[in-house]
Amino acid sequence: MAERNRQLLLNLVQKEGNNVCAECSAAGPEWASCNLGIFLCPDCAQNHRGLGTDISRVKNINIDNWEDNQLQALTEIGNERARRVHEQFLPPFYRNPSQGKCSILRNEWILAKYVRREFSDPDKQTAYCSHIKEGYLMKRGKRDKRFQKRKFILSKSENKFIYYNRENNPKSKAEIDLDFLNAVFTPEKIGNPNGLQITFFEGGSTRNMFLYSENRKDIVDWYMAIRAAKYERKKIAFPEKDDSFLTEDLTRDFLIEGWMYKCGPRNEPYRKRWFTLDRRKLMYLEDPLDPYAKGEIFVGHRDSKYSIEAGAPPGKAGPGHSFTLHTPTRTFYMCVDSKDEMDQWVSVLKKVIDMPISPQDTKIASLLEPKRSSGGMFSR
Repeated sequence: MAERNRQLLLNLVQKEGNNVCAECSAAGPEWASCNLGIFLCPDCAQNHRGLGTDISRVKNINIDNWEDNQLQALTEIGNERARRVHEQFLPPFYRNPSQGKCSILRNEWILAKYVRREFSDPDKQTAYCSHIKEGYLMKRGKRDKRFQKRKFILSKSENKFIYYNRENNPKSKAEIDLDFLNAVFTPEKIGNPNGLQITFFEGGSTRNMFLYSENRKDIVDWYMAIRAAKYERKKIAFPEKDDSFLTEDLTRDFLIEGWMYKCGPRNEPYRKRWFTLDRRKLMYLEDPLDPYAKGEIFVGHRDSKYSIEAGAPPGKAGPGHSFTLHTPTRTFYMCVDSKDEMDQWVSVLKKVIDMPISPQDTKIASLLEPKRSSGGMFSR
């Protein structure tokens, strides 16, 4: 009996739809929920265990013993049928964990799905679907670098993300155009598990704003509200387009970040800087939490004479493993401490250079253009 159940279980997990995690789409799930009838990766299974056995009872596919009734639930339900039940009213803009490894998104996705049942009842989505969202977040000061409580408003009709420095001051400190705003969870950088980095254009350059909330659900609601507002604006602008187009690039994780050494334009010594690649925008800062980048490089397409290669010519190599970024107007020499880091940077930059230029890329390039130096780069 045990061997027959084991074979049945293995057949079920190899079935199309069940062969990926029901939550994050990771391949080869090793766990399953007996009562929900779904298959899970180890990370999502850990979150399910935190829900309690009355909601989700999780067992290992390869180690645990399975009863006939438990296998029956997996046979009758499975990932696809469960998704139709628990994601019946999933908003198109809502980001599930399949697009990255952000733990805060994974945690809140599973809670929203099975505990709060937000995707089974649209009336439970007001925290991120309402016309205006107001609340308070902790914001890092641009000059004093301390986190202080600030009021924020997100207005869909005005297409603005607004914040105020003073409680009773009717004049806003900043009104940020959502078209050029990006939101990225960066908990390690900010030093808070609910840390959110907002980037936007200010005076022709990128401004970084660092926020967090004491409540994990609250910061995820703000993140989803930003995505909801941007989605609705795109839907009005492109009514004939489907959701795959409308949800593309609502927010985007940074492609890669880390410390590197950069050679100055006039054979200056290599200096250590924090680099962030945001799609085609390569920024470098003295400190990861600086409000402004010291420089921004637009990384264009290979047909416009952009290229990347490992190594550097004699006399240009840095104190580590060097690589070279060629642009139409300037060549940049950078280096990192290990070969693995260099390979990773070169690989990611090559993928960006090979990507087609999008209309959004063209807009970003035009916004950076007024502040660029003759070397094809904006620097402060």
